[in-house]
Amino acid sequence: MLYPATLEQKLGFDKLRDWLRDACISPLGQYFVEKIRFSDNFGMVEKLVSQTAEMKKILEIGENFPSQNYIDATPYLKRAAIEGMLLTQAEFSDLKVSMHTIKLCISFFSNQEEGAFPLLAEYAKNVRVDKAITDAIERIIDDRGQIRDSASPELSRIRQKLISEQAGIRKKLDTMLRSAKSNGWVSDDVSLTIRNGRMVIPVAAEHKRKLKGFIHDESATGQTVFIEPTDVFESNNEIRELEYEERREINRILLELTSKLRPFVPDLQKAYQFLGLMDFLRAKAKLAQEMSAISPEFHNRQFVQWSEARHPLLHLSFQKQGKKVIPLNIELKEKERILIVSGPNAGGKSVSLKTVGLIQYMFQCGLLVPMREDSSMGFFQNIFIDIGDEQSLENDLSTYSSHLTNMRHFLTMANKRTLFLIDEFGTGTEPGLGGAIAEAILEDLTKSGAFGVINTHYTNLKVLADKTDGLVNGAMRFDGEHMEPLYQLEIGRPGSSFAFEIASKIGLPKAVVNRAKEKLGTQQVNFEKLLKELDIERRVFSEKNIELGIKERKLSKQLEDYNHLKTKLETNEKKIVNDAKQKAKTLIADANQMIENTIREIKENKAEKEKTKTVRQNLEKFGKTSLQPEVIPDQEKPEDIYEPEEGAIVAGSYVRITGQTAIGEVLNIKGKDAEIRIGDLKSTIKLNRLERVSNKTYKAATGEKKLKTSAKGVDLNERMMNFSFNLDMRGKRGEEALGMVDQFMDNAIMLGYDEIRIVHGKGDGILRTLVRNHLRGYSQVGGFQDEHPDRGGAGVTIVKIK
Repeated sequence: MLYPATLEQKLGFDKLRDWLRDACISPLGQYFVEKIRFSDNFGMVEKLVSQTAEMKKILEIGENFPSQNYIDATPYLKRAAIEGMLLTQAEFSDLKVSMHTIKLCISFFSNQEEGAFPLLAEYAKNVRVDKAITDAIERIIDDRGQIRDSASPELSRIRQKLISEQAGIRKKLDTMLRSAKSNGWVSDDVSLTIRNGRMVIPVAAEHKRKLKGFIHDESATGQTVFIEPTDVFESNNEIRELEYEERREINRILLELTSKLRPFVPDLQKAYQFLGLMDFLRAKAKLAQEMSAISPEFHNRQFVQWSEARHPLLHLSFQKQGKKVIPLNIELKEKERILIVSGPNAGGKSVSLKTVGLIQYMFQCGLLVPMREDSSMGFFQNIFIDIGDEQSLENDLSTYSSHLTNMRHFLTMANKRTLFLIDEFGTGTEPGLGGAIAEAILEDLTKSGAFGVINTHYTNLKVLADKTDGLVNGAMRFDGEHMEPLYQLEIGRPGSSFAFEIASKIGLPKAVVNRAKEKLGTQQVNFEKLLKELDIERRVFSEKNIELGIKERKLSKQLEDYNHLKTKLETNEKKIVNDAKQKAKTLIADANQMIENTIREIKENKAEKEKTKTVRQNLEKFGKTSLQPEVIPDQEKPEDIYEPEEGAIVAGSYVRITGQTAIGEVLNIKGKDAEIRIGDLKSTIKLNRLERVSNKTYKAATGEKKLKTSAKGVDLNERMMNFSFNLDMRGKRGEEALGMVDQFMDNAIMLGYDEIRIVHGKGDGILRTLVRNHLRGYSQVGGFQDEHPDRGGAGVTIVKIK
């Protein structure tokens, strides 16, 4: 069930219907466009969407599918079904080319692999265009839509005789024309022409009596008359008789051909219905291509789980202007069925609401929807909306009365299979009373089990959503610092209307704003102030988390370096001890040998005084030279280097975050923000939180220096041998994973790979989303998709590289 009757116009679906109507080639497809209806049959919706997805696939892969001659010949078939009626030559020409298109469509599907396009191929199997009738038309009608000379022996005879007679009369007239030119009756540039179906000679009016014959016409100025000479009267009469015979023979042939066509009319009517469906599906597929729409997973239960959904009409409009739509991420589930959206005016609440309604409606009409591949569609039997002003003088309805009338219908008809959308809930009357009535209505809608999205400014509804099961708050994000809407929906917290801040920005006197705050009361002001502060604090803590991530990454790196160094030192220590032991053994052996030699020489020389003294000196010299310890110079402890540098911060500058030790390089400047790189991590930091440092400081802190053209070359052979097209990052943290992706992508691009795999696991999908968002920043990435379900499915991303 749909409510109200103007739902299509309120959501903007009528504009999509107009787009489809214009995209159809023939009235056959346009007839299907007019028949588009919202379906509350799950199987029917699944079939319609799948048909469109199959046609979109056909257009995308560039198959040779017919794209012209989608001619509506159904009126001809209705006339042909009546006994005694005949179709004209032009109508048979249209039948010929359009039936050829139908046969091309059927042939296309019959030539595809089994299961390539199951729904459309099955439809095509039931369509029949009998070869007997196409051959019969082909024998009569040529490719220019004319009757062939060979259509019948009589027609061939008539046309041959007609050609002979026309050649004879032309010969006679050419002779007369040359004579007239030589006599000066006609100018030299005049040639034979036709008037009233008869060949005539243009003659100057002053010479018209010099040429005997019948005057058929004269020029607009009266200076030229067109004369049929008496010598060719009979020949022209003969030609006229032959033309009448030709016409009668053609009518007989067409009557006979129409009779042959008559038995095939029922099959052909089905065939033209198939042709109209193909035209219609081509239009839907083209619309899907324009919107980058997909066929997401479809489940027979009530929920909304959309990622990066885009308003279809905004997408089409912005695409022409070269702008991009800010996408919508929204989830409605059993415990959070009704979303209460709040935020400032002109912040995007109404657009978000219509996006939800239009996308759900168009999907259940069989159209593909613009969102990300990992989204899922639920199924609703009822869609109710309360958008815009429904006041009516005829029905004596005010704006608020019309809203209450809609609410009465919602409360009566809403159930668990209903999706409702309410814009500016409770407005149109005294705020206190309106808020109370809105709260009571919301409580009943919650009990009904229906799903919905409600836009409101009422604080009591935000409080109710915070403490009631089935309700959840949402906010349209707003930049409180620059007082600009961000058009992003954030689910889980209420939004502030920022009324006082906006009033101050546009120049409303400060005294007026202060008095307004006093009149509102401290409780409400404090509530709005708290919402604003929470939004600012969220952004501050988001920056703090980035800084903590940088510190944690640096600490992990230092711990890793420490452990590596410790292991290396322990290993070196063992090597040194072992070397020392080996040298000691050698020295001891040498010393023992020296002592033994000394003793032997003393004995041999019988303790001769001089010889004994020399031997002792040699022994002492050995002890001094071989056993003397090596002198190790003291190493000075390096001091930390920090040299600030004057000048503005620009791209390429080295900077330090104020109060931190982390030092990085500026990659880009965006207004008051700077994109910096600290190690493998990129982050955006306010310029006023950065201070410029020297190259020496950067090199001392990181050990890095700018690459020069004389840098050592890359060993591609070694990289290619060590590279794997499969990256497994399961269990990694976000910052670490992005660093791995960057290194992996650099190597893949350098080595010329056109497809790689990133294994991130399924889990909650956080790492998967982080990786895919990061990949979108690479211009070399042509696209990515889930792996085949048998090889990991959503736990693996296949990346296509241009």
